[in-house]
Amino acid sequence: MKEANKKETAKENTKKIKKLFGTDGIRGTANQFPITADMVVKIGQAIGVILQNQKKEGLSPLKKVVIGKDTRLSGYMIEQALSSGLNSMGIHVNLVGPLPTPGIGYLTRTMRAHAGIVISASHNHYQDNGIKIFGPDGFKIPDEVEKEIERLVAEEDLYSFLPASPLIGRTKRIEDAQGRYIVFAKSTFPLEYTLDGLRIVLDTAHGASYRVAPAIFEELGAEVIQIGDQPNGTNINDEVGALFPAKLAEEVLNYRADIGISLDGDADRVIIVDEKGKIMNGDHILGLCALFMKNRGELKKNTLVVTQMSNFGLEKAMKENGIQVVKTNVGDKFVVEEMKKSGYNLGGEQSGHIIFLDHTTTGDGCVAALSVLAVMKQTGKKISELNSLIQDVPQVLINCRVKNRKDLESIPSYVELIKEVEAELKGEGRIFVRFSGTEPVIRVLVEGPNKIKISEIADRVASFLDRELS
Repeated sequence: MKEANKKETAKENTKKIKKLFGTDGIRGTANQFPITADMVVKIGQAIGVILQNQKKEGLSPLKKVVIGKDTRLSGYMIEQALSSGLNSMGIHVNLVGPLPTPGIGYLTRTMRAHAGIVISASHNHYQDNGIKIFGPDGFKIPDEVEKEIERLVAEEDLYSFLPASPLIGRTKRIEDAQGRYIVFAKSTFPLEYTLDGLRIVLDTAHGASYRVAPAIFEELGAEVIQIGDQPNGTNINDEVGALFPAKLAEEVLNYRADIGISLDGDADRVIIVDEKGKIMNGDHILGLCALFMKNRGELKKNTLVVTQMSNFGLEKAMKENGIQVVKTNVGDKFVVEEMKKSGYNLGGEQSGHIIFLDHTTTGDGCVAALSVLAVMKQTGKKISELNSLIQDVPQVLINCRVKNRKDLESIPSYVELIKEVEAELKGEGRIFVRFSGTEPVIRVLVEGPNKIKISEIADRVASFLDRELS
């Protein structure tokens, strides 16, 4: 009986391992599957096996990986476990300590490393942690590589790949990694301008950017007042950062600052607050940058890439100014894929992931903030004036918990209901329905000029789906 139970447990564990990766790397609660020391060692070994079998032109035959992290307590455990797993497969590891996610993408490219790894759960609380992997080009690895890592961990005897003792890899620390990233970020700001005379309130979420971000803005001449700059391993994203901009808005008004900049735990997203205390999300940042770049002839193919969650008001403003809007599924990796495939250079999400593909390979909160500051300097306008360029259409979002996932179009009367709703919106709004990628939830988003009307529509559609999927 006990033997049967063991076999069942082994089967369940194999099933879990076969789906390690979610929408943005591997993520979970620290010291619970899959973020346990033994599992992370195996993940490191699997990455090592793949790297040893890869031959990349222009890269050293000596296999090298850059590892960075944010400020979570569990980062120490994961860093050492990953390094051990990689070293055991003959991979050399360079540790850079706390550094924004985009900084790892940058260092991976410039150090000619074979891969880069970020230990972070982004905007989640400290109990969670995760593993994001970049390829040698600085872009996140494709789905097929993720699947191969899962297969190796679930199905292969990783000990069979271990090299002889003399070929074990080494681990060392790169002491000047923060300085390298600071120089890179500053290089994206126009050389003919400085930030002299600007007062900035900066919220670094007790996270990965708590040292580099203030240095970037101060070295360009700004006066920086910093909050969220005392990480203790357990306070990352705790009522601070890009998901909690209310405190920043209060401090901007208190200090009579010109602008507020709020980064999340790994600094790949940014939310801005204007001098009047009004919060600017990613849609507004994307909109003002797109308009400015188009006027200067810098917006490739006059196109902006966003996700289905972006506000209808952004799309309307772009079309009125001759800018095409391309929409992708929710997730910054889908935005980047579309930009690479079609040759676009600006895209992002309402949540604050802003990708300037001329400079970075992933969302970069510091670079995005510098781009906004550059627009302010070059136009001579206050951030509140630029903020007003995009007028949001009222938006209602309802999240319904569901027991069953099924093709929505197979539900009787669903298609007819959506057509009926779209007719009621008369082209002045939209409805968007999707299952969450991480929770047993379906999201109903409705936009339109009349808040009462769209609330009624959202309730009607949500009630229908609640009946059909519960």
